[in-house]
Amino acid sequence: MLQTTVKPASGKLGIMVVGLGAVTSTFMTGVLMARKGLAKPVGSMVEYDKIRVGKGKDAKYLSYREIVPIANLSDIVFGAWDVYPANAYQSAMYAQVLSEKDIEPVRDELEQIVPLKAAFDHNYAKRLCGDNIMQGKTRWEMVEQLRSDIRGFKEKNGCDRIVVAWAASTEIYVPYNEGAHSTLAALEQAMKDDDCQHIAPSMCYAYAALSEGAPFVMGAPNTTVDIPAMWELAEKTGMPIAGKDFKTGQTLVKSGFAPIISTRCLGLSGWFSTNILGNRDGLVLDEPDNFRTKEVSKLSTLESILDADKQPDLYTDYYHKVRINYYPPRNDNKEGWDNIDIFGWMGYPMQIKINFLCRDSILAAPLLLDLCLLSDLASRAGRSGIQRFLSFYLKSPMYDFTKGEVPVNHLFQQYVMLKNALREMGGYEADEEID
Repeated sequence: MLQTTVKPASGKLGIMVVGLGAVTSTFMTGVLMARKGLAKPVGSMVEYDKIRVGKGKDAKYLSYREIVPIANLSDIVFGAWDVYPANAYQSAMYAQVLSEKDIEPVRDELEQIVPLKAAFDHNYAKRLCGDNIMQGKTRWEMVEQLRSDIRGFKEKNGCDRIVVAWAASTEIYVPYNEGAHSTLAALEQAMKDDDCQHIAPSMCYAYAALSEGAPFVMGAPNTTVDIPAMWELAEKTGMPIAGKDFKTGQTLVKSGFAPIISTRCLGLSGWFSTNILGNRDGLVLDEPDNFRTKEVSKLSTLESILDADKQPDLYTDYYHKVRINYYPPRNDNKEGWDNIDIFGWMGYPMQIKINFLCRDSILAAPLLLDLCLLSDLASRAGRSGIQRFLSFYLKSPMYDFTKGEVPVNHLFQQYVMLKNALREMGGYEADEEID
């Protein structure tokens, strides 16, 4: 083994989540039930996956916890911000993702998780009308209040470390702006100038978290930390950032199935994806400006997998369309339909149809758990800035677009990145390569 300098996962880990809706209440309930031995954290790679370390006669397959020091579920303390005042128990019951029998055993603990007032701007999520919000605050005042919230939560709960994660609704699309987003100084000035056009509320959460020594995870497709100014802040504070957008249903299928097409050297004519979703996320995405943010995220998946530069005969002119439709009867039970038009020998056409009837929050909850635990691990390992090894969990992985970097969207290449990072942090050789 190589020498490793990862600090131990001692003390309590505070996980503060922006948004106490379906995903977060399902996540919290599942963790609380699991640590009582009343449920299994299925879908969490931290809890279930095993990877090889060493080669030949020295090879062995170990769980993540056997390779690196990861916080135990029993050491987690939950906090949240939300525009609605409902506590975690009320939110879990309202979301109707979990059965009452799977919520009641941890009711007392869930009721104690009461959301703090949210940093919120109605213009960024017009379909949300909650009143548990910070009133009359500029962007910089929001930052200062959020920093105070983090410090207060950490002290009150005796936490050794904090991770902040966004699991709230998708904000309207905020394109990269050179004047406000290029440097940390520019970002701070825009916040102090209360530039509401270029500074989304989510950026206030990210800035506050990083400034308070907490890793930040972006679970929606918001621009938030996907700007040079936030990369600079993450490096300055020595904190990890991860994002963006939890890879749950349709994009998980896409990032896993597209490699079949490319590896088999089949051509693509078109890929049409549509979804129906009825929860609060679906309601927010029914607003065109908010859907635009999600669309950019979901459309990016195929570009680096089906590469026209490498295979111009196969992938130069394919048509890619993504749609999300709000359909209240389905609530959290999302359905994704994919029609894939491919061509093979001598250009003859074929079709593939995929119909994925999934449960959005059931798929997202273990992603949120793993991202928080692994971001905390990265922080203790001294890893700062964009955590590319967490791309496996995300729809639109962050990358340095200012340097012409290409993101890795190929699911199995992302898995290699994840395994190699764990090996390195555990003191083993990172012995797999991405071609």
